[in-house]
Amino acid sequence: MSDTLSEDTGRRARVTLYAVGGTIAGSAASRTNTTDYKVGIAAADLLAAVPEIAQIADVSHEQIANLPSSDVGAELLLKLSKAVTTRLRDPGVDGVVVTHGTDTLPESAFFLDLTVASDKPVVFVGAMRPASAVSADGPSNLLKAIALAGSPEAVGRGALIALNDRIGSAFYTNKTHSTAVETFRADEQGSLGVFINTRARFWFDAAKPVNKPFFDVSGIETLPKVAILYAYQDQDDLLIDAAIANGAQGIVIAASGHGSVSTTTKARIRELEAQGFPVVRATRTGNGVVAEKPEGIGAGVYSVTKARWLLALALASGASLDRIRAYFRA
Repeated sequence: MSDTLSEDTGRRARVTLYAVGGTIAGSAASRTNTTDYKVGIAAADLLAAVPEIAQIADVSHEQIANLPSSDVGAELLLKLSKAVTTRLRDPGVDGVVVTHGTDTLPESAFFLDLTVASDKPVVFVGAMRPASAVSADGPSNLLKAIALAGSPEAVGRGALIALNDRIGSAFYTNKTHSTAVETFRADEQGSLGVFINTRARFWFDAAKPVNKPFFDVSGIETLPKVAILYAYQDQDDLLIDAAIANGAQGIVIAASGHGSVSTTTKARIRELEAQGFPVVRATRTGNGVVAEKPEGIGAGVYSVTKARWLLALALASGASLDRIRAYFRA
């Protein structure tokens, strides 16, 4: 195993770890239990469990939170985004790693991809099995994520997701299986690369996703509420109107197929659009593009949960309905 070196200085890479919690920080009563565990292992202990990390980078750490990813929300993500942005301005820091629960890791990584302006690597990593498991995947994932964050080859690629020896773009990668270790995939776009031992092997030169927006959240403390509603047969206006009555300033519909919703829902969307209220139609299938729609905004390449954050950030920036539509245009 060789050191990860900064290309400019020849020194060992300097990486900061931000720990959020999740399965990678989980422990269970039995080593054979991989689904029933408690989150709580501290960042310092995660690092101490993998002494090989000290051979590849100098790592500092900060415990941002220690909770299941289902409890991560706008307040924490804004805090994390600002902390990462500030840290990456330090010329002595080469990259950042975020340990995070896998259930909502793709949307958190996407959030930082849209709100951190640095070209330095921001690598999200987690685990599908708790640290106490016989076959825990967290230690290997963490080791490789830290190596990736310190690698000059990872610069200029946007936020990355590193699990199971695969490197993916945070913009496109999603969780596709409830328990399998190979759950993180971008079926349409593919992976960016793999790990050979701890070395990142990218398939392509550095590039960022086409039409990726950036939102400056440095002065933002809260985000507008955006609701996600599930489309179904016999759908009426009940849930849409309930969401609005409870403060939603935008709605994302997890629609069937190519963004399909009922005729009743289409009519309600037209009424809301006339009032300047945004409704995004994404697909619940997990793959494919939802193109522009006569009623509502086609989500383009964005998953349901990623569309929610994009809409919330667009609303927070004061974007008009036409501008929001342009953000989602495929």
